[in-house]
Amino acid sequence: MKTENPLLDKSLLFAARIVKLNKYLVKEKRENTISKQIIRSATSIGANANEAIYGNSKADFIAKFQISLKETAETEYWLRLLVLSEYITEKEGASLLRDCIEIKKILISTLNTAKETK
Repeated sequence: MKTENPLLDKSLLFAARIVKLNKYLVKEKRENTISKQIIRSATSIGANANEAIYGNSKADFIAKFQISLKETAETEYWLRLLVLSEYITEKEGASLLRDCIEIKKILISTLNTAKETK
């Protein structure tokens, strides 16, 4: 299932972890509001990155990666809120946050490179 693109691989695996988190939040914690928000933002990261790769132009590429970056920031917020509201433990949150921040760093680096080579 791996591709030749680490960002696409990481964002897909991250989205799968968030889907599992959503199942846990809904079933075990009876939480529906934040879980809907985080699943939407986290799965959008990889979806937009995939669209960017196959974009029609450099501007389209940059625009889709910008959306991915915004969705990463939103996901990071929801993860922090889940920890603070004690829906997930600090340890669980730290692991997910590490992955989210790693994806964010890749997106920032990719965007900076794309903008420099306009």
